[in-house]
Amino acid sequence: MRLDAEVAAALAEDVATLALLHDAELTPSVLAELKQVGFPGNLGLSPVGETSLTSFEMMRMAVSSPPTDAAALDELAADFAAIYLTGSFGASPCESYWLSDDHLVCQDAMFDLRALYAEQGLAVPDWRKRPDDHLVFQLQFLARRFDAAVTPDDWRSIAGFLDYHLLRWLPDFAGRVADRCNMMFYAALALLTDAWLQQLRDLIADHLGEPRLSREEVEASLGS
Repeated sequence: MRLDAEVAAALAEDVATLALLHDAELTPSVLAELKQVGFPGNLGLSPVGETSLTSFEMMRMAVSSPPTDAAALDELAADFAAIYLTGSFGASPCESYWLSDDHLVCQDAMFDLRALYAEQGLAVPDWRKRPDDHLVFQLQFLARRFDAAVTPDDWRSIAGFLDYHLLRWLPDFAGRVADRCNMMFYAALALLTDAWLQQLRDLIADHLGEPRLSREEVEASLGS
């Protein structure tokens, strides 16, 4: 797949959709809309490889048979709260939690991302309510970068953002969410998000003709 303006626009739409689904508690109307559009089959980046295919199929199943009774919807809401609000799953959606030795939030990663956003003239609304290194903000930032991606250096910069931020911790987040959710939807969403970003990174590597760094290589370059 050639990374031209049309593909970049499709990728921006994909990642903006993922950000929306991580952003707020699901409602029956949103679930119905996802089923109507055939999510995730409507994503521009189609799954390749066993891991991606498995996560896409898991998401498809969750969307095609969404919970409708009050008890199931309450379970879905409880999963959302445990991941994004209370932290009771031990699966914070913030980068600092995964990269700090004591699993603390609002650490170095938050300030690193704040500076990165500022370079693009961006700032989060209120870091006290949702820190700069929250998954939703990182996905939204990525969507903006796609909109402006033209040159190889633009794509190289996006690759660096993935390597040194999202892909350092998202696999761990996705795995823990998948293990601890009671309902399929958020487990599938976490795994799908990770698989989509991994596939994106492979696509950029192919486009640039430059092999992607492994997680071990990234950590070594940071002196970890």
